Amino acid sequence: MTTSHLFTRTFQQAPSGLWSAPGRVNLIGEHTDYNNGLVMPFAIDARAHVAINRSVGRRVKVVSAQRDSVVHDFGLDELEPGGPAAQGWAAYVFGAIWALREAGYPVDGLNIAIDSSVPVGAGLSSSAALECAVTLGVSQLMGVRLTAREVAVLAQSAENNFVGVPCGLMDQMASSACKAGNVLFFDVDAQTTEQVPFNPGAHGYALLVVDTHVHHQLADGEYGKRRASCEQAAAELGVASLREISMEGLEAALEQLSSELLRKRTRHIVTENNRVAQAVGLLRSQNLGGLGDLMVASHVSLRDDYEVSDPALDIAVDTAMSAGAIGARMTGGGFGGSAIALVEVDAVDAVTGAVERAFSAAGLAAPTIRSVHPSEGARRDG
Repeated sequence: MTTSHLFTRTFQQAPSGLWSAPGRVNLIGEHTDYNNGLVMPFAIDARAHVAINRSVGRRVKVVSAQRDSVVHDFGLDELEPGGPAAQGWAAYVFGAIWALREAGYPVDGLNIAIDSSVPVGAGLSSSAALECAVTLGVSQLMGVRLTAREVAVLAQSAENNFVGVPCGLMDQMASSACKAGNVLFFDVDAQTTEQVPFNPGAHGYALLVVDTHVHHQLADGEYGKRRASCEQAAAELGVASLREISMEGLEAALEQLSSELLRKRTRHIVTENNRVAQAVGLLRSQNLGGLGDLMVASHVSLRDDYEVSDPALDIAVDTAMSAGAIGARMTGGGFGGSAIALVEVDAVDAVTGAVERAFSAAGLAAPTIRSVHPSEGARRDG
């Protein structure tokens, strides 16, 4: 069933427009965005699709093909953080509408139908895809023209302030601003973006995503603890954010911190920013093969210093490397979700088979493994 058909069946009328936004893979640069650091995500072809029209009155009705087509119905004035509308999956939709209103944009009653192919809990930003699709769709329906960055900032506000996940801006910027055939080099501190060409297939590589099916949940407090520890470290060092610590100044900074935990968190952020900077240089020179060592180093840092990996992610990364991948790492917030592997095209079957066998031997559910390509950000589809 298409989103349009779901809409018509549910609301007995045709939608006024169709919009979509993608999930994302982060090539490298994990947990650096909320430290004003460097990130390098790209959009994937899995998308959240929304069909929308205005409705009579001041109520917002939302239905999803993935959620048994149950209609969630709240008045505009009932959309508030901590309220009933801020619970469950629909909070991302209601949060986007709340953020638009909070920013002073006009919002009427709405009917919204959703159909998303972005896996939930896989670390591929299903929430950002939904937030950006709704933000873009509702704003355009109301005659408001937002830039890609403005869409991302409003979507982030929905997640931070309505849903309650203290995420950085990377996921929403990726979903809103990415271009097909490119990674998005985003300098959060400078608020600059660069579309850097990334076409693995043209260089004989495939980028595989291994969805471990270990459901990650960033609202459970661990994500917030990581962010708080980074803020504490920055405060002890007398800087606005850990972005201000250079590789040259890292050892001196680590000596000033009050605990081993803060030293580990800081070391990851500073070295990860350095890895992103190196990766950008490699991609600009079309040296994709050089990414492998950086990806592995990123995973080790996330596993040991930031402590956000888990056994399934480690099995995926270690097995992919043993089977011939040139680089592999967990991607996304961690605590489950997905890993990525950069693999020569001729080795895809070998790596895929090895990872599947390793999961089976470990008693884990079979992973879903697929190749992804840099795709287009949020857009109107009809």
